[in-house]
Amino acid sequence: MRMLLIEDDKALNHILTKRLKEDGHTIDSCYDGASGLDYAAAMEYDCIVLDLMLPKVSGLDILRTIRSQGIKSKVLILTAKDSVDDRVKGLDAGADDYLIKPFSFEELTARIRALVRRQGELISSVLTLSDLTMNTTDHSITRGEKSITLTSKEYALLEYFMRNQGTILTRSQILDHVWNFEFSYDSNIVDVYIKYLRAKIDKEFETKLIHTVRGFGYVMRCDDE
Repeated sequence: MRMLLIEDDKALNHILTKRLKEDGHTIDSCYDGASGLDYAAAMEYDCIVLDLMLPKVSGLDILRTIRSQGIKSKVLILTAKDSVDDRVKGLDAGADDYLIKPFSFEELTARIRALVRRQGELISSVLTLSDLTMNTTDHSITRGEKSITLTSKEYALLEYFMRNQGTILTRSQILDHVWNFEFSYDSNIVDVYIKYLRAKIDKEFETKLIHTVRGFGYVMRCDDE
């Protein structure tokens, strides 16, 4: 999942970014509202975690602006402002959920999963293709009888493929969704991680699931499809 974190408390921002990356998410983070607006306009995010009390542009103004621009990313407000009036204002401005500080990381991630499940059709937490199963709740991955261990970035890449089975994904699309702004479009990081993922997902199995579409990108499907 690609996420944007807008939080001016640098210690909290750092901790949340680290923990969410460890959970396999791709995170862009910033410390003020003006930067947050720039990020939200430049990239399509599955979820935006937003503080209300921000320098330069307030969280409420960010909400009103992105909703007026037609940006449909799910927004979770994360704030110390806990009055009913504050919550009503946040929800009326376009937020999808509201979490009060202090909070547990487990509750935050559960709320994020719940928000994303509300997008259009129900998004399953268990993804399958052939004999490969991926559980995005407990992060377990199995193929046949074998349990597979992935790094956080390999996990994010596999989840993106599993949620887009049969769709050809270009290197640019993969880079946008799985990596943040650290890498340029001429980077070979996508090909490197495809190689890593194939070694764990496909190498020991007769049926290959990750395929190269020359001149376009990659697709995840069964050989016989």
